This record gives sequence, C-alpha cells and structure tokens, in this order.
Amino acid sequence: MSIAEQPLSGDLRAEIRALAQAEPHPRGASVAALRLVQAHMGWISTPHLNEVANVLGMSAADLDGIATYFNLLFRRPVGRHVIMLCDSVSCWIMGRERLCAHLCHTLDIQPGQTTADDAITFLPIVCLGHCDHAPAMLVDDTLYGDVDTPTLDHLIDTLREPPP
Repeated sequence: MSIAEQPLSGDLRAEIRALAQAEPHPRGASVAALRLVQAHMGWISTPHLNEVANVLGMSAADLDGIATYFNLLFRRPVGRHVIMLCDSVSCWIMGRERLCAHLCHTLDIQPGQTTADDAITFLPIVCLGHCDHAPAMLVDDTLYGDVDTPTLDHLIDTLREPPP
C-alpha cells in the first residue's frame, strides 16, 4: 500500500481535530490541517484530503478548492526537496531565465517535473516578495536571494545527498 493510500494515523487525526477546535469554525483550520498532512506525507493525496474534509466537517470539493488555491500545498507527489524559482518581473530582470535554464540542464528536468531519483522537484512560483534580492527562490522552507549559478550548484549538490 502506497503512502497515498494509507489512512491518516490516529495521532494525526487528533492533531487536526485540535486545530479545528481552536478555530471559531472548523473550516478555519483547513490550511493548517492540510500543511500538517503534507508535512507527514510529503503531499496531499485525494484519500487524505477526503479524510481531512471529514474531520473538519466540510465537503472534499470545498477543501480541494482551498488546497489548489495555495501554491505551497502539493496535490501531487513531489521530490524530497522542492525548489521554487520566483517568476516575478524583478527576478526576470535580474537573471531568472538564465537560472531556470541552468536548473533544467543540471537536473535534466523541466519546470513542474521531479528528478528521476525523486530528490528534487522544480516549480515556478509567482512571487516570493523578495524583490530587493532578486533573483530569489524558495527551497523547501528556506528563502534564498541574490541567487547565482554557483549558489544553485552548491545547493543542488546538498539536496542530492541521500537522506540519513
């Protein structure tokens, strides 16, 4: 059974219920609950989304609308690490296109794809709000600014190291 098909653990369901109880309306916990599932499972599968919707007392369609609105919530599998390269005008002016080409060449993938070893997923992102340090990127939960190709190469080498 794949991780996407495994039911949420009782502990995780309890954490989601606690999030919901802390809100005036359980729906208010939807993003936090989905982030929690993603932190444990790596992404939000449809069965897991359905379970969260059930715990929060909302329809799966409503919760999916929330999940697909936020670009930091993943509704399909991603690699162990996610590189999000900012796609704003400031980043384009400061060399984003060159960095994108370098990433695609180095990783042998296109934006939206994951490396064959499942180590890295490369995604564009609309704006990281780090324009004064363009070009910018988000790697997992870490924001990088003034990115250049040596920074990318070092980071990719680090991300490709096998997990402990």
